This record gives sequence, C-alpha cells and structure tokens, in this order.
Amino acid sequence: MEFIKCEKAHYEDVIKLYHQVTAHLQAHINYPLWDSAHPSDKGAADAIAQGTQYACIYDGEIRGVVALSEDPEGNYDLGKWSVDLKQGEYLVIHVLAVHPEYVGKGIGGFMVDRCISIAKNKGYKALRLDVVPGNIPAERLYKNKGFVYAGTQDIRREAVDIPLFDIYELNI
Repeated sequence: MEFIKCEKAHYEDVIKLYHQVTAHLQAHINYPLWDSAHPSDKGAADAIAQGTQYACIYDGEIRGVVALSEDPEGNYDLGKWSVDLKQGEYLVIHVLAVHPEYVGKGIGGFMVDRCISIAKNKGYKALRLDVVPGNIPAERLYKNKGFVYAGTQDIRREAVDIPLFDIYELNI
C-alpha cells in the first residue's frame, strides 16, 4: 500500500470513491450520515488544491481517502481537550473513507497510521477529529489507534441534522 498527497489528476478518482462510499452507506447503515452534500465534490477539490487530500493506493487504484488539515471546520476551542492547544498546533482528520469492497482489509488503519506519522514529522502536538455519535466503525478504528474520547460537543458546525459530535484526540 502507498499513501500519497492527491493532485488535480486524482480528483475524479477521489470523488468517485466518496460517491461509492456514500451510496453504500445510504444503502446499508449510514453511520456518518453522509449524503450528496457531504462529503462534497467541492470539498474534495478544495482539499486537493490546498494539499490536504490524501489517498491510499492499493493495486494501482485509490482504495481509501482522507483529508488532513489544520482547519477543524468548526469551533474546536469549545472541546474539553486534555491539552489546551491553539489551531495550528494540531492536525484534524476529516472524511476518511475506504472503498466498500476493501473495508476490513487494514486500509483505514494504514491511513490513520500515515496521518499520525505526518503529524509527528511536521511537529504537531496532537491529532484531533470528530465523528457523528454512534459511528461505531469510526470510533473503533480511532480508539484502536490510541485516540481518546474527549466528549460530545456542539462544535458549531451548524449541521442541522447533527447538532453534536463525539470528539477524539491523540496527543503526540
């Protein structure tokens, strides 16, 4: 497996994977409550342009994607974190997705490990993230990688259907 920073040439494959994952979730159990508005094509394009979109390449194809940035896309200052950090001192994991045919094959864990390595190598003090309460697969993945639950919080994301998020941190 290979972990790469996405470029413009990857855009179509990135959004295709997000669409496949969203369709699969909507047909089964939609733990993260993804829909046609989130994750968005524009969000993926912006992440690629900003250099924050990554992909896991397996057998020459994108099998997983994740965005990794300093922007929490909400107010993380409201969280009850174990260490008081300012934005820019931590990285945030966003919209991690694995192609439905490859779930359970270690791709999600591989991508989280790479995110942890990037954060360490760039001198960040922590990785943080938020998940929809009850997103059991995501919570299990992050806890298995050492992330600690930091509470359920309104992070002022203004998502009408999701007023609260479970927040997690991994101090480095």
